[in-house]
Amino acid sequence: MGYRVVVAGATGNVGREMLNILAERQFPADEIAAVASSRSAGETIEYGETGQTLKIQNIEHFDPAGWDIALFAIGSDATKVHAPRFAAAGCTVIDNSSLYRMDPDVPLIVPEVNPDAIDGYKARNIIANPNCSTAQMVVALKPLHDAAKIRRVVVSTYQSVSGAGKAGMDELFEQSRNIFVGDQSEPQKFTKQIAFNVIPHIDKFLEDGSTKEEWKMVVETKKILDPKIRVTATCVRVPVFVGHSESINIEFENELSAEEAQNILREAPGVMLVDKREDGGYVTPVECVGDYATFISRVRDDSTVDNGLNLWCVSDNLRKGAALNAVQIAELLGRRHLHKGD
Repeated sequence: MGYRVVVAGATGNVGREMLNILAERQFPADEIAAVASSRSAGETIEYGETGQTLKIQNIEHFDPAGWDIALFAIGSDATKVHAPRFAAAGCTVIDNSSLYRMDPDVPLIVPEVNPDAIDGYKARNIIANPNCSTAQMVVALKPLHDAAKIRRVVVSTYQSVSGAGKAGMDELFEQSRNIFVGDQSEPQKFTKQIAFNVIPHIDKFLEDGSTKEEWKMVVETKKILDPKIRVTATCVRVPVFVGHSESINIEFENELSAEEAQNILREAPGVMLVDKREDGGYVTPVECVGDYATFISRVRDDSTVDNGLNLWCVSDNLRKGAALNAVQIAELLGRRHLHKGD
């Protein structure tokens, strides 16, 4: 007997990707429900490439009783209303919003990094999915931390517009087209022009001058990986449709050479090392789209500090940064606790 699975926010970028990945990975689901807001209710959506179509149901009227797992991609406001309702009905919520990530009673999970933490899910019957930039970074950091103990991380991100949803992707397309033909195009989703530009601002500004996106990377890394790691982040939106990139500088307590780090990363779960030190011997966002892996390139020693390394990290933010990680959590939950699809 398989699972009964709900995908909430099924019409959005991440929700659609959740459906695709459930189908691709042949998740043992006997029944899939696609739910969204009343605006989308009654529409149909494809369940990956299975040939099956699902009718969108209104989340306001959806009864979660008898359903096993719900993958949420509906934003914090709607999650605040519906996640407790689903959880109370016995349907375990895997939430992609930021609402529960720092709740001490809610595990924040990246399956390659801290799978044991999922055992605490029963406190709220909710599991949190991390921020997209945090997810790919900790996949890269975990095996290196195990080997030489990370002291400090300095990360600069190059985040695609899909992280801001369909509206962000539409704005990049429209602005690029308008610039080519000489039409004006005022920013709507972003604070400044995103086409042919970069914007050092993602999410709200905080009192200390950092943004909430940068704060998320700091606190989530500590919760997932190690509270002793010091993290400082600068998060930048770039004119790329899909795929987040990160330049990561790492300072270790113990010595770890670039060659040793490459050997470790080559064998690490979820990581694909592509580091040829030649023209094109690295991965860019365009090449990672649609892939499950977190790609690591440009691994090299940092001679300015003791035990320092630099690396380049690229991943499909709609996959490992969101939908894939959520499905992997569902798989982990099934293996460790629910055991329905065995």
